[in-house]
This record gives sequence, C-alpha cells and structure tokens, in this order.
Amino acid sequence: MSSALFTSPIPGRRVESPPSGMVTTELHDLIDQSHRRSQSYGITVTDEPDFSSPSHGVLPDALEENRFLFQHAAPVMETLYDQIVNTHSMVLLTSAKGLVLHSLGDMDFLERASQVALTPGMDWSEKSKGTNAIGTALTEEEALTVHGGQHYMNANKFLTCSASPIFDPYGQVIGALDVTGDHRSYHQHTLALVRMSAQMIENHMFADIFPKAIRIHFHTRSEFLGTLVEGIAVFSPEGRFLSANRSAQFQIGLPFSALKAHTFFSLFGLPVSALVELFSGATPNPKQLCMHNGVSVWCRVKLKTSNMWAAKPGGHTSEAPGQAQSAPAAAQPGPEPLKQTGKKMQFSSLHYLDTGDAQVTSVIHKLRMVSGRDIPIMILGETGTGKDLLAQAIHGDSTRAAQPFVSVNCASIPDTLIESELFGYEEGAFTGARKKGSIGKILQAHGGTLFLDEIGDMPKHLQARLLRVLQERKVSPLGAGKEVEVDVAVVSATHKNLKGMIARGDFREDLYYRLNGLVVRLPALRERSDFELVVQKILLALSEGSQPVGVSAPVMDLFKRYTWPGNFRQLHNLLRTAVVMVGQGGVIDMGHLPDDFLEELDHDQLLTRPQLPMTATALPAHISVPPEAAPVCSLPEPVVEVAAEGQKLQDVALCAMAQMLRLHKGNVSAAAKALGVSRNTIYRKKDLLPPDVLN
Repeated sequence: MSSALFTSPIPGRRVESPPSGMVTTELHDLIDQSHRRSQSYGITVTDEPDFSSPSHGVLPDALEENRFLFQHAAPVMETLYDQIVNTHSMVLLTSAKGLVLHSLGDMDFLERASQVALTPGMDWSEKSKGTNAIGTALTEEEALTVHGGQHYMNANKFLTCSASPIFDPYGQVIGALDVTGDHRSYHQHTLALVRMSAQMIENHMFADIFPKAIRIHFHTRSEFLGTLVEGIAVFSPEGRFLSANRSAQFQIGLPFSALKAHTFFSLFGLPVSALVELFSGATPNPKQLCMHNGVSVWCRVKLKTSNMWAAKPGGHTSEAPGQAQSAPAAAQPGPEPLKQTGKKMQFSSLHYLDTGDAQVTSVIHKLRMVSGRDIPIMILGETGTGKDLLAQAIHGDSTRAAQPFVSVNCASIPDTLIESELFGYEEGAFTGARKKGSIGKILQAHGGTLFLDEIGDMPKHLQARLLRVLQERKVSPLGAGKEVEVDVAVVSATHKNLKGMIARGDFREDLYYRLNGLVVRLPALRERSDFELVVQKILLALSEGSQPVGVSAPVMDLFKRYTWPGNFRQLHNLLRTAVVMVGQGGVIDMGHLPDDFLEELDHDQLLTRPQLPMTATALPAHISVPPEAAPVCSLPEPVVEVAAEGQKLQDVALCAMAQMLRLHKGNVSAAAKALGVSRNTIYRKKDLLPPDVLN
C-alpha cells in the first residue's frame, strides 16, 4: 500500500504511518500520557474487569442515539471483518463516549473478550478501563495501536487493539472503530485497515447529510478520484462552505474551523454559476481547477437535483443542507403533519394522551384552558416522559394545526451551527449568490408552532437573541440588514432545573419568565396510575394492524414494581423487542424479557428490603465514617422512614456515593471499593451526583 494513503489529512494532526515496529517515540509519549491520566482517574493496574451490567436501556438508548453512525458503519464493519476473519480478532464500533455499540468476531475470541467485559453495552473509555486503543484514540482524537503490555490494566494485556476515531461531517468525533485481537497474532497493517475503514464511514455520511448540496470530489491525481483518499468538500447552492472530509482539509491546507469562514469562490476562484456551467451535462469528465493555495486538482462535481428551499405540502419546508433527519449533529426537521393517516393521527390529539392518570388529566385540562391564547408553554419532566409527544399534541389541537410544527433540539446542535440553524442567514452573508441561504428554524415555523426541546442546553450567548425574538416577534438573519416579522406559538421543554441554572448564572432569568407562561410537569412512568393502559396502547401501535400482543400477569406485575428510569422510551424499546420475539397474537412472558432487564429487576427487589435511615449506620457494616468526615449531603433530604420506594432508595444510594467520594477526596476506585460496587456504577450516576465530589 502506498504511504500516501496514510498521510494525515488535517494539518497539525498527528497520524503515524503504518507501523513498521511496535512502538514509535510519538506513540510511546501518547501511551505515557494515557497512563498518567489512568492513574489520575483512580484506576489501578490490578483492577479486575468490571462485569456489572449497565442500567437497563443504556444500550438500546445508545443505539438509538447513534443510529446515524451505526447505519453507515455496519456494512463497513462487515467488510473489515471479512479481511480479518479467522485471525482470533474482533471488530468493534463505539460511541463518542466509548460505549461499545456493536461487535463482530471469531467465536473463540469473542468468548475471551467477554472475560474482560469487551462486549456491547460496556464502557471502554479511558476513565473506565484505563489505557486502551478505544478510549485513548477518542481522547487523543488519533488513530493508534495499544499493544499487549501498553494497556494500563493487567487484565487487558493479552490484547492488541487498533482504533481510529470517526469524525462526522461537522468535524466532531462521533465514535470509534476498533480491531482487537490476541497480542500474539498482531499484524502491523491492522491499523491501516482500521483507519481506511473509518474514513470510508466518514465519506459515506456526506451523501445522507448533504443529499442536495454541491459536492466536489477532488485530488491532485485523477486516478485517486472515487477512492478513499479523494477530498470531498460540500457547499450550499449559493457557495457557502458546509463541510469537508479529512482528505479535503489536508489538500486545501486549512482545518475545519478555518474553512467555515470560506466560500467556494474564495477556495477555488470560481463563482458557483461558473462551476454549474462547467460541469453541466449527463456524465461530464473530470476537470482541473486551481485552489487558493496554487495547487491544481482534478474534480468531479455532484450538483443538487432540485430546489431544496421549495415548500413541502402542509406548510413544511425542505431540509436545509446539514439538516437531514438522521444527522446527529444537526437540528431535527419538523415532523410530517400528524393528522395525515393511520397511527400518526392518534398522536396529534391531547385526548389520545389522556389515558386516565390524574396528573396527566390535570396537565391536559390546563393546556386546553390556554389553547389559542398565545401563551408560551413550558413542559418539565424526566428524560423519556413524552415531552415531545405532548408538544406535538398541543400543536395538533390548536388553531395552528394546519401550519408547520418545527422542532429544535437545543442539545443536539453544535454551538457553531445553532445560530444559523435558528435564525438563518441572508444571501449576502457569505457570498454574492442570488438565492437566500436559509430562513432558519424560527421562520420555518411562521404561522405554526416552534418547539424548543432541551431549552436548558441553549448556549448562553444566544439566549439574549432568542429573548429579543420572542419579545419583538422579529428575526434578523445573519448578515441581513433588516428584520423579518414572525408569528409563532412557542412550546419549550427541559429535564433540567432551570431555576438552579439561573442561580448559577447559566440561564437568563428574563428568558425563563418569557418562556414559562404556563408550566406543566409530566409525571415519570413509575408515578402514573394508568400503566396497564399505556402498555396496551404501545402494544397496539407496535402490532401495526395485526393481532395485538398480550402481557402475562407475572410480567405485568414485574412491570408495575419496576422503577423505569428510562420512562416511556425504555418501556417502548423493551416492548418492541418482546413483540418481535413473541410474534402475532402471542403473550409476553418472562422468556421474552432481556437478561439485563431481569438482572436489574432482581437487583431492585433486593434493594426493596427494609433499609436504615440515611446516616453513617445506613452504610455497609464494614464502613466507618468519622463524624467530621460526613458532610451534609446536597442531594434530596434523606428519608426518615424505612426506605422502601424506588426513588427514596436512589436518594439513599446517591448520598452514600457522595459521602464516600468526599471521604476519599474524589477517588472513584477507593469510594467504589468502600461501598462494594464497581467504578462504573458510580460513573453511571455521575450526572446525579454533586459536582464537587468527583475529580
């Protein structure tokens, strides 16, 4: 293989050539730095593999969250595995956080890997497993190999792992691809295969995220067009830079962050109109263009097939570049009109969501009282309680139902894109093209409803601008010299404590009071009295017109006793899998439930034995906490009565974790050993713990 295939495509980014020896000086430095990080995380080299099952729903939720990555990576993983089959190896795909999403491998090695918890659903970040190729590649954003004794934990030193981070079309790490095998059968070209496969995944993403933008495929040598090493740069129809793969960044000589300030004209010296004319025709041959740095490249161009700004029936606008529905780093487009056909109709009504629970009935009653009064609505509730469905139902029952419903997930849009996504940009903002660049989500919702999901994640610097739009009902797109009037009903939602964020200075108080005309709270699934009816409705929807699946009495009894930390999303995923296993008209029994769910349920049942109040004596018997080392817990007040309810038990567990972490000065390993739990158990609860207790 030509070494040119492995040249770093990003200036300044360290990417070693295919290793001729096991350790280069640069890799040795990376391993040393990783070992120091591992030690700071409280991991010891003698730690045993962590086999604790992740919380039920973690893997299904992660697969759903990383659906876009998985759909592009799965076929590439198959191809990669075909090249390493029968080499005592496996191929793994992980999320950006290091959670293993999927694996393929030789059966003998899969069994060995399971002995160190190298299986789907397990966390292989550096914070969890110390130095390893997956976690270290994600931390360093580098492709690298960790061989045998270079692993931090002794338990993993029989492995050799080669991993490469995967970058999405917006330049952000979206996951990692890894090949792991027995250290005795390592091949020096494995890392090259992994790196090429990761780049193949990255290139495949462009067509889905930018289906109608202008894509330029280029290379200094024409024979490399259509190969993995070709550069791909994407521009809007007006010539604004949208994205570029790693090879394009290398050939242009600019990193992604710098390219965002450019246009097609500034990079290639041609207006877009000239490019279109140059490459018009059925199958135009490659042509040479000269880039801004004086380098001549051979190009093929794929032009948009239709006007992406044309309005769709029902008042919905077409997706702008970068807003494809499956893109994880862009805002999700507004859903199709909910009153069209079949099952979608039932979700458009508040009446459909009223299933008999007194709390939900009260929420719906309040919403009906303010319907059509132009009062902003804020929906509170835990993740997975159906805030998005309620927002759609509010719109569906309003006088604006025939107009657009535009959803913006403030947590899923990168800070660099959210301003243009929300407010749009004017034709003169980036280039002299005639057509408008983007009207933005707010103007897309004109006449209808704007749903600001996860409003607590709105960047602070944009909160003031959003407040002004809501007050004056006018939008000023980026680069525009005038304001455009807009008429929208606003619904927002969050699972965060906005008042606490206001106290910390993370959320504007004036914006909060502009958004909370009516505040309603959706109860958690464990708090609802209509559980059986909810299950029946979900099963009816999952049956898709066939005979509905039933639930046996023992299983329903287990369901009612479970705390459902993932709420409706968790319940829906579990029932969806069970329905597939049961088949048409069957009954879900214990054999159709996932093993991890049953294990977690057994664990919960053990916890529901009588507990002591939350004092030092409520901790395991072998723990002794000096009075001066037991600070006041900043979590919910400990219960005085016997802890027998799921929520109170969680408070007890969290307070115990907080006390042990404070006692051991944030050392997770020491706290975990004192409590008799795994480090992962504490890491999975870190978002619920006070920020001062973790290193």
